[in-house]
Amino acid sequence: MSGFHQADERRFLDERGSSVSVAPNGLNPATIMEKAVRERIVDSYFWKEQCFGVNEADIVDRVVEHVSCIGGTTGTTQKPTPFLCLALKLLQLAPNDDILKAYLQHGGDKFKYLRALALFYVRLTRPAVDVYTTLEPFLADRRKLRRKGRAGTQLTFVDEFVDDLLVKTRVCATSLWKLPQREDLEDLGKLEPRESALGDIDEILDEEDEDDKEEEENEEDDADDDEESEDEEEDDRQADKRRRQDTDDTGDESGGRNGLANDRRDVRRRTPASESESDRSRNGR
Repeated sequence: MSGFHQADERRFLDERGSSVSVAPNGLNPATIMEKAVRERIVDSYFWKEQCFGVNEADIVDRVVEHVSCIGGTTGTTQKPTPFLCLALKLLQLAPNDDILKAYLQHGGDKFKYLRALALFYVRLTRPAVDVYTTLEPFLADRRKLRRKGRAGTQLTFVDEFVDDLLVKTRVCATSLWKLPQREDLEDLGKLEPRESALGDIDEILDEEDEDDKEEEENEEDDADDDEESEDEEEDDRQADKRRRQDTDDTGDESGGRNGLANDRRDVRRRTPASESESDRSRNGR
């Protein structure tokens, strides 16, 4: 009977303490997923119809034909996605590194969910060093993915999914085993320092600091120029005000002199007229 497949694959779960070989990271593949999630998977229609008698080669066909999103459980009934069902099937099949490499090397949008499934399986079953060395190159994959969960369908990308696998503790309704910090593995000499696709991070930060300093200096120079221009404008206004005052004072003095001259001319005009009148009065007498 060992060569026959059971429709619900419960034997894999029932033998979790006996004949099931542990994963490369030392975990029991039959207990990596929570019991409630495993029970929903083996009771689902997709598992019973599409995952019965499937081998490593058939996984590729199942992913291409039926997987259109990543995710764990969906809806109020917490129905498992085909992605999660096939992940449990991989835990049962336990493919070797060569098969996983073949999964990861498939390119194009047709096989992007196969790559996501393989990356998810690597995170579940491989040691920390293998997880970092396998997943980090795919942080440059910018292809779009659909993520389906209880809140509905959302848009994500392969690199975001990889980042979630490296930093989060729960992805696709599955609790991930604690991954050591990369810096700790570098200190132990198990990993080489990661080279970012952007270049040397320290150099980028130094350049940004220099740019910020130049901007601050330019802003200070602009502020000084504005203050100087304001001082010059104020000096011009004071000079104009003084010139107007001087003009008004000069106008008042000239106006006073002109008034005195006019008074003198009036006196001279009136003086001959008064003298002629006195002469006429004397002659008449």
